[in-house]
Amino acid sequence: MTSENDQLNPVLRAADEQLTERMGIEIIESGPDRVVATMPVQGNRQPYGLLHGGANAVLAETVGSVAAALHAGAGRIAVGLELSCTHHRAVTEGVVTAVATALHRGMTTATYDIKITDEQGRRTCSARLTCALRKQPPRR
Repeated sequence: MTSENDQLNPVLRAADEQLTERMGIEIIESGPDRVVATMPVQGNRQPYGLLHGGANAVLAETVGSVAAALHAGAGRIAVGLELSCTHHRAVTEGVVTAVATALHRGMTTATYDIKITDEQGRRTCSARLTCALRKQPPRR
């Protein structure tokens, strides 16, 4: 991971159970303008043996939300407002990689373009995520 680790760790460890762990998602690069993560196909398939479209959505929302949270900064949070995914190509094995790139970084919203590719570099999914940026609520 990049030098954003100090901010990233609280983002990924905000709860006891994380969906990222269950899905096998690993953040390999992080910053407010760009986040890169990988996810295995194994364990994330639908009944036909293909990578589940919902798994693509989880991966896309993860990279976009992490980037938005890093942009929001200390004392603020990013929550998903809208996510859209278009699935272009089936994947049956290996690892997919998601790259979130900032399209808009404002005070109250942040929007990211997310490209998911297979191990051959072929685009398998295109996504767009908009997050609302809010003051962090007090912990209960």
